[in-house]
Amino acid sequence: MMERMTLKDLPQAERPRERLIRYGPDKLSLTELLAIVIGKGTPGEPVSVLSSRLLSKFGDLNRLEEASIEELTKIKGIGQAKATQIKAALELGKRLFSQEEIKGKTIQTAEDVYKLMRAEFKNKKKEHFNLVLLNTRNQLIRKVSVSKGTLNASLIHPREVFKSALSHSAASVILVHNHPSGDPKPSDDDIKITKRLIEAGKIMGIEVHDHVIMAGDRYTSLKAQKLI
Repeated sequence: MMERMTLKDLPQAERPRERLIRYGPDKLSLTELLAIVIGKGTPGEPVSVLSSRLLSKFGDLNRLEEASIEELTKIKGIGQAKATQIKAALELGKRLFSQEEIKGKTIQTAEDVYKLMRAEFKNKKKEHFNLVLLNTRNQLIRKVSVSKGTLNASLIHPREVFKSALSHSAASVILVHNHPSGDPKPSDDDIKITKRLIEAGKIMGIEVHDHVIMAGDRYTSLKAQKLI
């Protein structure tokens, strides 16, 4: 029976872990960094080859981050354990990037919202509905994910939207969602849902400043378009 090949099977000078220790993580290729995360290859296939094959399959880190556990485990040599290690590592990177722009940042325009959320919505294949929670100075408290899937009234209930706002003592919110189609033009449902949430917010004493729809490198503000 062939033994599973690991990073230890490579010559010491070529091992990604040793190279990272010696030169730093920024000197390693994506293949090497992913090989460290995966840890082990398959019988007859070194982990470096498995890592390279995985990147070739998905094309880049953005598509790899978007892949589900089920999609990852369809790759020969990637079981649930390795798939969860990959997802966890990518999520850590995403959260670190997100924290750079997080608490205390003043949000005044739709462009500010776009800059804040663009990394989070980049290459999303489904619609994601998020909230930007603000204090009385329009400073960011936090970003909150509300739902995933086609935006409609059954998914976006005022109770779920304002629960997070109330629990974090937000003075106001900005609604944000994406259009995977690439067209940021608001639909009739987008406008109806926004108006419904504005009215609910008035009852709860939480102002809905705007609804920003993002699509790739473009965005639309319902407030700027005078649709709300």
